[in-house]
Amino acid sequence: MPSEKHATIIDLLRHGEPQGGRRYRGHGIDDPLNEKGWVQMRAAVAGHCPWTQIVSSPLQRCQAFARELSRQQDIPLSVDERLKEVGFGDWEGFTRAEIQARDPAGYHAFYADPVNCRPPGAESLAAFFSRVSAALEDIVSDFAGRQVLVVAHAGVIRGVIAHVLRTPAETAYRVQVNNAALSRVHHRGNGFELDFHNCPTIPESKMTD
Repeated sequence: MPSEKHATIIDLLRHGEPQGGRRYRGHGIDDPLNEKGWVQMRAAVAGHCPWTQIVSSPLQRCQAFARELSRQQDIPLSVDERLKEVGFGDWEGFTRAEIQARDPAGYHAFYADPVNCRPPGAESLAAFFSRVSAALEDIVSDFAGRQVLVVAHAGVIRGVIAHVLRTPAETAYRVQVNNAALSRVHHRGNGFELDFHNCPTIPESKMTD
């Protein structure tokens, strides 16, 4: 693990808007970014590219932009299957309004207790958070003392924050994560800290950290 002096900085970038707009889109649907989504992601990193490594979800709404940035900035890219979005089972491809209309009781139960009231066929939230935590720990180990960009999903970013703050999975959906928003955690010898969350770009005060 890195020393107290040399922090490992991990910037987390959620993908931009995919084709089809907002809907439950886990790892069972691999929609590409739409034009707006590409604009959002390029704007998020414009004029500031401090990373020495990029790690991406395998899904194309993340990986396509990660590959473009890797090529343009000559930054190594790795793809980690554990960073794909949580599986939403039978809800995949549907909007919130559609789920509320067809299964109002299940919809409200899910947001009241997302651990025990999963959509039919959905991935366990505990298993999802476990794979995200394992990926995060490996990134810290593999790229110790460096600044890494992780291109992933809202659920993955919620999982990272839960791991860093040691909050229970039951509170996961209280954390807002916007399209193409940036968050940052860092790791020193005494563990993880959350620096900032859900910003459209890296805050100016954090550019020289």
